[in-house]
Amino acid sequence: MASAGNPEGYLVTEKVVKRFDEAVAVDEVSLSIAKGEIFALLGSSGCGKSTLLRMLAGFEKPTSGRLLLGGQDLAALPPYERPVNMMFQSYALFPHLSVWENVAFGLKREGLPSDQIAKRVDEMLALVQLTPYAKRKPHQLSGGQQQRVALARSLAKRPKLLLLDEPLGALDKKLREQTQFELVNIIEKVGVTCVMVTHDQEEAMTVANRIAIMSKGRVLQVGTPQQVYEYPTNRFVADFIGNVNLFEGKLSVDEPDRCAASTTIGEIHVGHGISGALGMPVSVAVRPEKISIGKQRPAGMDHNVFGGRVKEIAYFGSYNTYIVVTPQGARVKITEPNGSRHEQLDITWEDEVFFWWDDTDAVVLRD
Repeated sequence: MASAGNPEGYLVTEKVVKRFDEAVAVDEVSLSIAKGEIFALLGSSGCGKSTLLRMLAGFEKPTSGRLLLGGQDLAALPPYERPVNMMFQSYALFPHLSVWENVAFGLKREGLPSDQIAKRVDEMLALVQLTPYAKRKPHQLSGGQQQRVALARSLAKRPKLLLLDEPLGALDKKLREQTQFELVNIIEKVGVTCVMVTHDQEEAMTVANRIAIMSKGRVLQVGTPQQVYEYPTNRFVADFIGNVNLFEGKLSVDEPDRCAASTTIGEIHVGHGISGALGMPVSVAVRPEKISIGKQRPAGMDHNVFGGRVKEIAYFGSYNTYIVVTPQGARVKITEPNGSRHEQLDITWEDEVFFWWDDTDAVVLRD
């Protein structure tokens, strides 16, 4: 993933709303996306991300708000006049045309001279490393190759904005992981501004410079993959991105550089303040990989150390997952990497264990 610079507002949505009768699909979404940035709209089905993408493409009109690309208002332009191209999840390749003809299709409709079309198509096929497959039909290609043909066709017209609708959704897991990096490299070589829609958090974290988490038509948080994972601003984001343990409690200490919450498993110390009111309800979020586990109480730690009994163990190859149940009945998920074939924690089912984390590894959430 490329580094994310400060957004300069090349693509801007200003309080965009889309209603279908009484239902609000997109609710006052304001975003600022930099030129050349790969930006992901991430959320579950029905959150409004695809509707927002379709408004950028021109397939839907905003009920209110503005869509600006390079300072130009897109709302007044029909889809075919927008400097925008969209790649669909199904790829929408023409089965009766060769790879070369599929990539050339949009250029021919624009009426470009044949020599320019040939040059552009050859450039695009070289970019996606499909030159040897130029004469093949789509059904003679793998899913990953079809995806690259669709991408080459989308880029052939040199759009100012590339829209990707679940671009890797049709691929199996292993091929999807491999193609993620290819996709980033191709988009960055071209330098096109890109907005992609996905429900796959791993895909968004791998491909995008920044991510907007959406729910019920609203944007809940925008940030780099690291920001939204390490510093979620609310319960939904914390729970939606990756795995997380959420401990409910009340704020018991609040200083500028630290705070604490009284929870069902005990008092949890956190390495940041929240400027809240003592006694207010809060949630403390701790990622499973931030938690250590052992049979012996760790020396030198005076807080954020708790006990429980191991109820479940799962082996995932590169890491183990433990479910520890505390005396209060809380289920805590802990993951430990398998750094060596011979490295074992010697922990098994029903063992009494301690688990702990550093106060900088927890985040306090108000809602």
